Amino acid sequence: MNHVLCGLAANVSLPSELVDRLIAVADAEIAAALAHRADLGHAQARVLASRVEESAVSLAYAGLLTAADVDPATQPDVALALLAERAGRPEWARLLAEDPVVERRQKLAACSGLPPDVVETLATDSDVQVVAELALWTTPETATRFAAHPHAEVRRAVAANEATPPAVLAALLTGDGLPPAQRCLVCDREETPFAHDPPCSRLDCDLPSGASCDGSHESTRHDMQQMAIRNPATPADSVAAFVGNPSLLLRWALAGRPDLPSEVCARLAVDSNPGVRGDLAGNPATDEALIRVLATDRDHEVRRRLAHNPLIPLDLLTHLAGATKIGATLLPRIASASPDEVEELSESPNPAVRMLVAQRRDLPPATRDALAVDSDAKVVKSIAPHPGLSEGRLRTMLDRHGVRVVAGVAANPDATPALLEDVARHDPPVRKAFREIARHRNASAPALLACLADARTRRVAASHAELPPSIIEELLTDADWQVREAAAANPSLPLAVMADLIARL
Repeated sequence: MNHVLCGLAANVSLPSELVDRLIAVADAEIAAALAHRADLGHAQARVLASRVEESAVSLAYAGLLTAADVDPATQPDVALALLAERAGRPEWARLLAEDPVVERRQKLAACSGLPPDVVETLATDSDVQVVAELALWTTPETATRFAAHPHAEVRRAVAANEATPPAVLAALLTGDGLPPAQRCLVCDREETPFAHDPPCSRLDCDLPSGASCDGSHESTRHDMQQMAIRNPATPADSVAAFVGNPSLLLRWALAGRPDLPSEVCARLAVDSNPGVRGDLAGNPATDEALIRVLATDRDHEVRRRLAHNPLIPLDLLTHLAGATKIGATLLPRIASASPDEVEELSESPNPAVRMLVAQRRDLPPATRDALAVDSDAKVVKSIAPHPGLSEGRLRTMLDRHGVRVVAGVAANPDATPALLEDVARHDPPVRKAFREIARHRNASAPALLACLADARTRRVAASHAELPPSIIEELLTDADWQVREAAAANPSLPLAVMADLIARL
């Protein structure tokens, strides 16, 4: 792979005439980069597709090829891409429904808006995976019919389809009113009873771990129930019956539903598995009384998930902040706090609480500036990237807290070129700060040159437009291919160098 030319193909400053010259010599990798150019024209796309067949699918998905540009007989994958974008022709679907390649028929089955006769053809396909793919994306009417399909894999797909009518999903959970399934992927291939050995040594085996069938297709039925429980179209009262199910996976799927009755939430809150309790803790369906119970859970992850619940009472969140490692993140309840609540949080005696509100990026100037001079480094680190902070305040942060806030200061969108240069020279150096500088819009050449000395940041800095052209040209021969590619994609790469790189081919 020519990484320099791949980078050049993505360079936004590459003029149209050089794009044309690059198309004329492109291989599959270069063509892939060219196909994602925002300025690629229709005529260029047609030439590229004709030269490098592999690029045509990406071009079709990008809307750069039309139905008039494609022959479905010789370019079936491109035709499928246009059909997936609803830009193909109905007769293509009829042709592809008979394609000998199963994977193509599967892709066709996932397309929406197929002609009714094509749907009927796919519904009776000889490969059950094609039918299952159709069941996953089809209309409510066809999904209802497939719910009684003799193959359990098709029913599993119906259970995952959000267009399936609620009554049908409820029936799939229990089997009531539906004839028993006759086959599944397991008994299609193995004599029953059969249980798939997780460390299976057979190279030709693609059965999932835990797949089993004793004649009742139990593993597929279990998967179908899990899909139905996760499906938001399944009625809440139907899934509630699984609250005491012995299957951990089914209870876990249930805990994430946002429409659970309070009595179901109460039972899940005492589930033996912390993963179930954790998903419930983050679920907006959990009422305040239960949230307060979960706040005392012995598992740290449950309490951490509870802190991310958008409906957690603010007093409880501030309590959790002091006892649970939440991390430097903007919590939903903090993001929705009212102006009065923001002021109260910013004046909390607990620095962990002040750190949480400092994660907001829309604080009133007075609140922002007060947090910028906080005595706790964690609070200052959180507020440092907040827009609107003056250079003087940012420098004061550095003077008072040093390495603990360097990366945050470098991430501030208003950091000046001079400040970023000083941060780049900080002793001891801070690698996270280099990464922030390397992608900062205000980074100057001296600051970027310092970033180039760091092996990991070098790849990011090589693409920054403020690098001197001579340095960018030197990086085209760097030992690291990612640096070479980034340099070639740098919009400040001189036009003469771009032309010369293509001319050498």
